[in-house]
Amino acid sequence: MKTNQIRGIIPAIVTPFHDDESLNEAELRAHTRRMLDAGVHGVFPGGTNGEFFAMSASERLRVLDVVLDEVDGAVPVYAGTGAVTTREAIELSVAAEKAGASALSVITPYFGAASQPELIAHFTAVAESVSIPVILYNIPARTGNAIAPATLGELSKVPNIVGIKDSSGNYDTILQYLDRVEGQDFAVLCGNDALILWALLAGASGSITGVANVHPETMVGIYESWKAGDLEAAKRYQSSIRALRTVFRHGNPNTVVKIATGLLGRPVGPCRRPFSSLSDAGLAELREVLDADQARGMR
Repeated sequence: MKTNQIRGIIPAIVTPFHDDESLNEAELRAHTRRMLDAGVHGVFPGGTNGEFFAMSASERLRVLDVVLDEVDGAVPVYAGTGAVTTREAIELSVAAEKAGASALSVITPYFGAASQPELIAHFTAVAESVSIPVILYNIPARTGNAIAPATLGELSKVPNIVGIKDSSGNYDTILQYLDRVEGQDFAVLCGNDALILWALLAGASGSITGVANVHPETMVGIYESWKAGDLEAAKRYQSSIRALRTVFRHGNPNTVVKIATGLLGRPVGPCRRPFSSLSDAGLAELREVLDADQARGMR
């Protein structure tokens, strides 16, 4: 996979479950197909929206196998292979490469506090265990560990570390990352759906997005309109998801995304407990937002 292929709208797809929380492979295929039909530029199973943290290693690899089979080479498949320990991240990464993943997305270790030298050692060891591209994943609100811009500068020297997804929600972090890799063949991907257009305008390569599970064509529209130079259309697409994102204040964003996807008639099932419910007020607001979105023709 060439670095210049790391671009565009890459849905961090949800993992469909049956009501008993077992993997729903048929719906995983159907949901992946919806993303492809919407014109996405890649697919990312096993990320935060995919509930990797609630799944066993064997389940994570099975999801990857199913998605790879359904995609069948149409777009790159980014496999989430991060873990708390370097050993487990290496095991998952090696297995994902063997399965046929196009690239890996490796989240920072979580729960335990890691120093910046420890993060450098961790990511370097994972990258050196495989030959396919590695994309770092910064989401400090969830993991408690942030990749400092200076650390990114050091890690960008590792030959197959070719990108970073930033889900800090801090636009300045994206700008600092872009500064650190300026002039390099290195992809900075926006992980906060509210900032996609602004990140693209600053020099980002695209976005790994959770809202694409709900409105894939809208999210593709942000990128394609920007690429075509139609900033007014890009702004309309970008602003159209604001109401949905406002609902995130009612609970876990993954849960809101999955419930919203289900309410639109796509039976992706519940999140694994305890992350499976939304308050009555949150659910009512979500229904209202989705009704308004459908009335506007959002897809």
